[in-house]
Amino acid sequence: MLRHLFVFFLCVSASLSWANTHHAAIASAHPLATQAGFDILNRGGNAFDAAVAVTAALAVVEPAGSGLGGGGFWLLHREHDQMQLMIDGREMAPGAAHRDMYLNQTGEFETNTALNGPLAAGIPGVPAAMVHLSQKYGHLPLSISLQPAIEYAENGFAVSEGYQYLAQFRHSILSQFTSSAEIFLKDGEVPELGSLIKQKDLAHTLKQLADKGQQGFYAGDVANKLVSSVKQHGGIWSLNDLASYQIKERAPVQGHYQGYDITSAALPSSGGIVLMLALNQLAQFDLTQADDTQKHHLIIESLRRAYRERSRYLGDSDFVTVPAFLTNPAYAKQLSQDIDQYHASASQAVEHRNPQGENTTHFSIIDDQGNRVAATLSINYPFGSGFVAEGTGVLLNDEMDDFSAKVGAANVYGLVGNEANAIAPYKRPLSSMSPTFVENDDAIFITGTPGGSRIISMVLLSVLDFIEGRTAQHIAAAPRFHHQYLPDEVQVENQGFEDTQLEALIERGHRIKMLNRQYGDMQLITVNKQTKQVQAASDPRGEGLAISQPITR
Repeated sequence: MLRHLFVFFLCVSASLSWANTHHAAIASAHPLATQAGFDILNRGGNAFDAAVAVTAALAVVEPAGSGLGGGGFWLLHREHDQMQLMIDGREMAPGAAHRDMYLNQTGEFETNTALNGPLAAGIPGVPAAMVHLSQKYGHLPLSISLQPAIEYAENGFAVSEGYQYLAQFRHSILSQFTSSAEIFLKDGEVPELGSLIKQKDLAHTLKQLADKGQQGFYAGDVANKLVSSVKQHGGIWSLNDLASYQIKERAPVQGHYQGYDITSAALPSSGGIVLMLALNQLAQFDLTQADDTQKHHLIIESLRRAYRERSRYLGDSDFVTVPAFLTNPAYAKQLSQDIDQYHASASQAVEHRNPQGENTTHFSIIDDQGNRVAATLSINYPFGSGFVAEGTGVLLNDEMDDFSAKVGAANVYGLVGNEANAIAPYKRPLSSMSPTFVENDDAIFITGTPGGSRIISMVLLSVLDFIEGRTAQHIAAAPRFHHQYLPDEVQVENQGFEDTQLEALIERGHRIKMLNRQYGDMQLITVNKQTKQVQAASDPRGEGLAISQPITR
């Protein structure tokens, strides 16, 4: 993730007894968001109310990663009845969208129009998801859960080094639109460290949402301003598009690995399916007897094949038929049969049976009753489309780039798609966001991260580390590597790996691409059911805050 070039972090890892006291834990990508969640828990809210508060707060204080103009997936566990489901708040293509809308006259993909400005924006799902979470699963009214975010928007939040880096990275597009520059820049330049970013229009939009529910965003004054501004600047939204948007509850992807139950995101996120494809292949090998080189090699080969299936088959399951066999362990066993345990495969030569936004955010929550939420949210590229709809304070996403604008053409993150993920009206683009629960009789793991196409591999590595008994803080800080089928290379963080480790992989035929940065911003929680210990950890690559503490009611 681009923000992790800078060396700045606030990481708190806590381990407190969960027995005979009221303890909860929250890990999010910004301290103010974590504090907002605990404020709501202490006011009598549950994990789902806290999720609303954290979602809204991140929309204000982490505008490069998520917002009211974006979408996401909220994985829920309700303790009293063991309900588990996923709330799909993914963005939706406008009704006027069509499969060739980002191709030029010669039929080539035009990256700029799919990334910058309102034509790149899908219809947002975050506002509807917050309303749904609050009304169906929360204890508190939306007006209370949104209050911390409203105060942050009105009073301002302090500019961090991470904000400065990403604002500089997207300076050209932010400065292109006056409505964006007036909020996120200062006299046309990146604001000074510690200066306040105030968002009065966004506070008003949040108040409309608090007062009127979904109608406060998808109809009325806010909707009129959104559509008018989008159309004025070349977009294709309509009032009917906003009125048509609906949250969808989906059964999460579920599987088993080494005695643990795995619960993860369902389509239109590819996260759960690809994660289980990789784990089911790894189940064919004894990783406990493998040295680091062998383990890394097998993980790379399983990712190569899992991402290949993503490219070939996956899309919005409301529009395309996705084979059920993809999560069948027998199919993964078949995929793994051509893995050479000591030599790398070539992606283009792997037998055919035939890859999303980087600047995203994640948070994990468990309340004192055991309810839990893992949520990954996004506006895609840093600061999304760079466009704020006038009078609303809403920074719009550029998630349309997550569709396959042209079969075989890579998106901004190098992922190649096929017909299943082609653009169509009201369709939801394929995602890699992977909020995940892992559980057995002894332990619980709540995990997720931003990171674009690398999200799934990061979550896979975190699950394997958890099963090996690593601490929450170790898991969040562990070095990372990634393979996504195409391009045929192993992407490696610039810290954490010895030269001898990389040379051993090169000797096996792997092509290593050393990145010039670290990536990801994992927010995770572990629970030991036997000792009642709760650990919460925030990725040291970011500026988040993880806390486990008692709840005062």
